[in-house]
Amino acid sequence: MIEFNIPPVDRTFVPQLQDKIDNLNKPKGALGRLESLALQIGLVQHSLTPQLHHPCHILLGADHGIEREGVSVSPREVTWQQMENFCRGGGGVNMFCRQHGFKLFIVDMGVDHDFDPALPIINRKIAYGTQNFLHGPAMTAEQMQQAINTGAEMVDRCFEEGCNIICFGEMGIANTSPSSIWMSLFEDIPLERCIGAGAGLNSKGQQHKYNILKAAVDNFFQTTGIHPKHLSEEQRNNKVINPYTSKETELILQWFGGFEILAATGGMLRAAEKGMLFLVDGFIMTAAALASICLNNNVKDYAIFTHCGDESGHRMMLDGMGADSLLSLGLRLGEGTGALCAFPLLVSAVNMVNEMDNFQHANITKYF
Repeated sequence: MIEFNIPPVDRTFVPQLQDKIDNLNKPKGALGRLESLALQIGLVQHSLTPQLHHPCHILLGADHGIEREGVSVSPREVTWQQMENFCRGGGGVNMFCRQHGFKLFIVDMGVDHDFDPALPIINRKIAYGTQNFLHGPAMTAEQMQQAINTGAEMVDRCFEEGCNIICFGEMGIANTSPSSIWMSLFEDIPLERCIGAGAGLNSKGQQHKYNILKAAVDNFFQTTGIHPKHLSEEQRNNKVINPYTSKETELILQWFGGFEILAATGGMLRAAEKGMLFLVDGFIMTAAALASICLNNNVKDYAIFTHCGDESGHRMMLDGMGADSLLSLGLRLGEGTGALCAFPLLVSAVNMVNEMDNFQHANITKYF
């Protein structure tokens, strides 16, 4: 069983924090999303003067057995080539980490390559990629737990360095495939609506991808004896997700997961357990957040959804959770780049609470 002790935020603190935000010398609500963002940050930290310390970014890499079925336009070797590029500082993730002052950790969760030990890659390789989930589970239950534990371990490491704001990124060719299946099953959305172009599939490629993933899902239900579950209209309206039992949920994660996505899932669970904020990037990391919320609904209090990308279904996946992203820049790079781009908005929200004067002290008439 995957278990984390995650308390919900203390909502009795809302009136006090909201009062401070409302009495800053501005029209009520005039700073829009910055105000709701400040409220969330203050609630997570249970503070009227929230702070952001030592931001960290965990980049997780792994390969996927389903890639062998031609579901991605990018070849498998791009995973390890990009991982080495990150070590040289040449990736988009490197540039944004430098720009916004994030400490970057590069972690090999299961890349199909042997890296030079001299490279600054943290070796947590579980296997040389997952198994092909068209024919059976992507990993064993023990491997799934190892991936979850590694994500938690990385968050512990950052926390011990003084980090209270963290984000996750991924590198793994074909990882939109497991993400699409998780979205379809946990949000009860037809699979064809969850599948997009990934790294650049054309319409014929997307149809092939759908056929492969549909066959994989059908095989899962036939082999396990689990029956497809559905959400009621009331559950959809109330943004309730995941009609499956805890045991069934873990089996879905094991059968269709990726080592890097599950490590991010474990990292998000641990971050929430530690009372840390975490930023959620694009389609893949939103799927990890979806998985973490399926495992413990309180995780959502600690998650800041930063970017809605161009991958088909991303907006739908966010809507299913009742999440609203801060940005929509058309990014589809992955690596956590959308989360990093959004970080200055968190800084602005915190500065607003801590640095703006209030009506009384500034001798300005409060007119509402």
